[in-house]
Amino acid sequence: MTETGRSLNRDILRLAVPALGALIAEPVFLIIDSVMVGHLGVTPLAGLGLASSVLSTIVGLMIFLAYSTTPAVARRFGAGDRRGAVSVGIDGMWLALGMGAVLAVAGYLATPLLVGLFGAPAAVSEQAVAYLGISMWGLPAMLIVFAATGLLRGMQNTVIPLWIATAGFAANALLNAVFMYGLGWGIAGSAAGTVVAQWGMVGAYVFVVGRLAARHNASVRPQREGVRGSARSGGWMFLRTVSLRVSLLVTVGVATALGTDELAGWQIVFTISSTAAFALDALAIAAQALIGRSLGEGDEEHVRGVLSRTLAWGAWFGALCGVVIAALSGVVGALFTGSWEVAALLVPALLVMGAMQPLAGAVYVLDGVLMGAGDARYLAIAGAINLVPFLPYLAALWWLRPTGSWGLALLSAGFFVVLMGMRFWTLFRRVRGTQWLRQEV
Repeated sequence: MTETGRSLNRDILRLAVPALGALIAEPVFLIIDSVMVGHLGVTPLAGLGLASSVLSTIVGLMIFLAYSTTPAVARRFGAGDRRGAVSVGIDGMWLALGMGAVLAVAGYLATPLLVGLFGAPAAVSEQAVAYLGISMWGLPAMLIVFAATGLLRGMQNTVIPLWIATAGFAANALLNAVFMYGLGWGIAGSAAGTVVAQWGMVGAYVFVVGRLAARHNASVRPQREGVRGSARSGGWMFLRTVSLRVSLLVTVGVATALGTDELAGWQIVFTISSTAAFALDALAIAAQALIGRSLGEGDEEHVRGVLSRTLAWGAWFGALCGVVIAALSGVVGALFTGSWEVAALLVPALLVMGAMQPLAGAVYVLDGVLMGAGDARYLAIAGAINLVPFLPYLAALWWLRPTGSWGLALLSAGFFVVLMGMRFWTLFRRVRGTQWLRQEV
């Protein structure tokens, strides 16, 4: 291997390894949350599944605050404009605060309506409303964390987000245990513990970013043009995320129609899938930051090197995740609920998901590559195209209503074979050309 190749490997690992730790921390503690709620019963777990779907949809739609901030900061960083890099990141944080405040109030008031859209049994809906109503007050904190994380990634720093994420999610697990079991708040305690931990993470980020601003003489006050620029650049990323969230919500809707056991089972499958996705996203984050910086430096050859190297690593790491998922498929359900009947229900769906992880790893890397290049418009268009075969598949599944392990396996096949396969086709087709290298951020 040449010295250039070894240097690229070091750069990828320097960013990806801490990012992996930070990304894994979140789903690990989400798994702990699900296990805690799961031991309250199947009904609270199903309620958590509905509430989490709504909450993750709202938060996921705002993920552009990180995805658009990282390449904007990285471009300026690569061009040597450290002050501009920090300033554009701070503007993104102010935008996150404003949007989060509006969403928190609106979301709290609309909680019963949002849960009611799923048509779940009354007992499940009651649990979902209790969790979701409290969780809405953590939305501003979650969005600020997104933007601040994007700032630091763009500055080629993924270590500080690791420490903040680890501390925050550890505090979350502890607070949930105290509120749920110590105070007897049930599922509402899980939501309250998460909200408190999220605002603690905001405090840590404000301290870190404040020191960065002082070091590079950047203003911490919101700049009107900067905030507007952050909003404009995130518009296409918002639309791209809409398509992904539509796919998630419709999938949960079909799972709800299949039955309460199937809905609870899908919550477990999706939790495991999210864990694998966060882990695989570490390479996507490294690609995003390195490509943004390299384009700022005007080094197109290095951009191509990052693409090929991270794509290969994504596929191999996905294969490793798939082996782990397959090996644990027989016991995962029992770990979440204590029921071996639920464990048997999940096995086929988990095996389908595990088999598709190499493809998923490549998809997540390609996503990060195009985000780092600022190719948000194409990502938005591709997201809509990906739904063309997926939504009819789910419609057929809803009409047929297969139940039990077969129903859950077919639902898993739709999400991990049909949708993921389309995402790979549209993304890989793009990076084979050159137009994605000419985007403005």
